[in-house]
Amino acid sequence: MNKLQMLSMLDEQVVQCTKCSDLVSNRSRTVFGTGNSDAKVMFIGEAPGQKEDEKGEPFVGPAGQLLTNILTACGWKREDVYIANICKCRPPGNRTPITEEATNCRPFLDLQIKVVNPKYIVCLGGCAAQNLLGVKTPISMLRGQVFNLNNRKVICTFHPSFLLHNPGRKPDVWEDMQFLIKTMVEDEQSAPAN
Repeated sequence: MNKLQMLSMLDEQVVQCTKCSDLVSNRSRTVFGTGNSDAKVMFIGEAPGQKEDEKGEPFVGPAGQLLTNILTACGWKREDVYIANICKCRPPGNRTPITEEATNCRPFLDLQIKVVNPKYIVCLGGCAAQNLLGVKTPISMLRGQVFNLNNRKVICTFHPSFLLHNPGRKPDVWEDMQFLIKTMVEDEQSAPAN
């Protein structure tokens, strides 16, 4: 079975999930993930918003357009990376997922990460960073560091929706993306030649 088939099977399990009754009763559809199943870099947000819930794809609303612009500025296309969320269903009113919801979805996310097998993960926002890393530290204090998650390097930055309301913080995200690219280049240069 190839990666696409494995992700498709996992997506089917997500569609059938009914663990979070509040989310199940409010969702139009589940939002699994999209992008390159062999991506070196995986971006993880918190949960689908209204546009994502309607389309069944992560980051397709205004925050998604900003994420696309960030990727373009880094020299990537959306098809080059993999994009997912901590939660696969839209919380009512676009609220932040509660701990129980994030915990219920975690096995799906862990399997997504295992299948895609990225070398780098970018946590978009505090919810994603705190849930993935198991910390309570604010996103502003997680930036500029490299964390290790099962031999993957994790870098944290602000969520694109935060930037829509706080455009003055865009340079911070650009700095974080430059930090990611620098880390990737350094890793490539220090890798033993075959």
